[in-house]
Amino acid sequence: MRDVLDLGELHAEVIRKAIKHVHLSLLPPAGKVRVAAPQGMPLDTIRLFVVSKLGWIRSQQRKLQAQERETPREFLNKESHYLWGKRYLLEITHADAAPVVSLSPRELHLQVRPDADEARCEEVLEAWYRQQVRDAVPALLDKWQPLLGVKASRVFVQRMKTKWGSCTPESGYIRLNTDLAKKPPECLEYIVVHELVHLLEPTHNARFSALMDLYLPHWQQLRRRLNSLPVRHEEWGY
Repeated sequence: MRDVLDLGELHAEVIRKAIKHVHLSLLPPAGKVRVAAPQGMPLDTIRLFVVSKLGWIRSQQRKLQAQERETPREFLNKESHYLWGKRYLLEITHADAAPVVSLSPRELHLQVRPDADEARCEEVLEAWYRQQVRDAVPALLDKWQPLLGVKASRVFVQRMKTKWGSCTPESGYIRLNTDLAKKPPECLEYIVVHELVHLLEPTHNARFSALMDLYLPHWQQLRRRLNSLPVRHEEWGY
């Protein structure tokens, strides 16, 4: 079930879910407002919540609209690609064999079949980036779950257009954006800690901030760094 709140120049899409708390998110590139709310919550209550966040919404919309974006990737030789914050030049070779991605000190080597088009190259690299995140996550969970006294039920790594990560406290599921593999490693660690803390505090309230301050004192610096980096070019459908 979906409703739309009309707040003058601002319109907020409301999605009803089987959740306990209201979740507010802004969707790139312009900062479209989306609210996930419990199924039985009155629309007037949701409206008051959104109105109380108008200052924050406007601030975040300005940041989103100003954020640098990557140029569209064409998967050509010598094109720039990134892994853990380091720049590599793409080198594509063709062979009648399974796709392979490998690294040298300055190059990212992509071997694909002779008939592979741009979409196939993107698909192969996307799967490789997803695996990079999957490989990095267990050590971070081993470090942070005992410190926080929490345990994620499952961790998913997937392409996400609007968030670096998300947490569903009711199920213990955590989702991480594949593109975190392109950012410095400390950015992935910040997002993992952020989502694990949501298992203790579902909302971004004062308690959440206090927990982040306690366990990761420089988290706001990491957040600023991550949000200042170029984000994936997308053809947005809204």
